[in-house]
Amino acid sequence: MNESTLILTLFAAIGLGTPLVFGTVGEIITERAGNLNLGVQGMMLVGAVAGFWATFNTENLLLGVIVAMLAGAALSVVHAFASVTLRVSQIVSGLALTIFGTGLSSFLGETGSEPLVGEPSKATFEPILEGGLADIPILGPLVFGHDIMVYVSWITVAAASFYVFRTRMGLSLRAVGEDPASAESAGVNVARVRYIHIMIGGAFAGLGGAYYSLALVPTWQNEPIGQAGWICIALVILASWRPSRALFAAYLFGAAERIQFTLQTLGEPWSNVPSNLLAMLPFILAIVAMLALTSGKRARFLGAPAALGLPYFREQR
Repeated sequence: MNESTLILTLFAAIGLGTPLVFGTVGEIITERAGNLNLGVQGMMLVGAVAGFWATFNTENLLLGVIVAMLAGAALSVVHAFASVTLRVSQIVSGLALTIFGTGLSSFLGETGSEPLVGEPSKATFEPILEGGLADIPILGPLVFGHDIMVYVSWITVAAASFYVFRTRMGLSLRAVGEDPASAESAGVNVARVRYIHIMIGGAFAGLGGAYYSLALVPTWQNEPIGQAGWICIALVILASWRPSRALFAAYLFGAAERIQFTLQTLGEPWSNVPSNLLAMLPFILAIVAMLALTSGKRARFLGAPAALGLPYFREQR
């Protein structure tokens, strides 16, 4: 693999990893509140179709992004109500959200007098900061020439890290995720904190889905995000519940998605490997990473919130 091929692979990895950054950061914020939401796939799909629909009808990317985030947040409220208010199993609620979101996105894409299926987006995210800066050797192509959402994802990671670890609300968030009873004794409204951060996670998942339908796959098709939602859940573990690490984890999986195409261009013996086998690389990497991090003594250093996945019963405080 020569230098130009490597740079092109890394450049593509950044683009492919960007929606994973949004989805992973959103899930980290949700899980920091002690709530496990396995509905990321469903929220990303609903965000993808909502953002595509809004952009298709208005030709306004900003409106498409806002609608996608609102759609993801709205769907997350279902999970919040079920898991926080009704205290049903967070795993069951999250899985139901994925099933519902998958079906809803397919239905919305195929319904109406002018179905979205097969239609190209009337506006897409285009690269910015091209030209002289992008011509700087090695660093230029990797830092410049991306679309605006890539830079928004970098800002999102920095802002999320600051929020979680450097603000009073972030302290309340972490307290609720570690020991909700103690947090409530200190005056923190556990239910409100969980509702807010589940919705924030849903909004970011919707934004990640919209990036697929408005940048990576700007023609509507059923389930355009592949299995990105499940990858995001795995990336939360790989990032050790820290937003700053989510960026690198997402780019790692973006590179794994891109490498299948890069290997096929290198000739034999890679050209003889079945494409379906190469397409499995991101998922193989996810499984290996999770097994490596969750086995043995390493699991103690992951930093998972102590109350993750556990319903909170105030009367048992």
